[in-house]
Amino acid sequence: MIPGDFKLKKPSRKQTILLIVSGIIGLFGTAAAVTVGIFVISAWWELPLDIYGTNEGPDQPIAFPHTKHVQELGLDCTFCHRTVAKESSASIPSVEFCVTCHKIIGDNSEEIAKLRSYNTNETPINWQRVHRVPDHVQFVHESHIRFFSGNKLVVNKVDRNKVSSQIALDDAIKIYPNAEVGKPIDVKESQVCMTC
Repeated sequence: MIPGDFKLKKPSRKQTILLIVSGIIGLFGTAAAVTVGIFVISAWWELPLDIYGTNEGPDQPIAFPHTKHVQELGLDCTFCHRTVAKESSASIPSVEFCVTCHKIIGDNSEEIAKLRSYNTNETPINWQRVHRVPDHVQFVHESHIRFFSGNKLVVNKVDRNKVSSQIALDDAIKIYPNAEVGKPIDVKESQVCMTC
């Protein structure tokens, strides 16, 4: 026998199976950790990756088309969301408010038929929450509406979506100008929590 030349004992069947199973578990564990890491990192900067409709927003009892109301009809946010310019949160219009227009508009629409049914039965629409900011974030609509009134970046985010979806941190950073609407954005300044 030559020095350094040695024969390895052939692994038993049990050891071989254990090695294969450990390798498969390790491979899947690594793949899962990488996938979770990608989603966490992308969520930190924006929203989770738009895979399999993850950013489409929840299914609502009535498919409300923001595109129709904002882009086509030119309605302002405050027309439906009455408290948005006066309070910390934007109100959802009541069934009765929607029916003031839709008593006579939209006879051929299945969604408006649902709206009228809610009105006839005198039941509120159980909308699913779309926007949720982290607990450490205090977002007050009133101050933002006052400062950004007419800011097209804000409006475009809402009116280009057929269905309301979560707004990302990245969207918020893009709309913060230095001091005036329309000026270039100082990203470093806009990311400081005390800017406002």
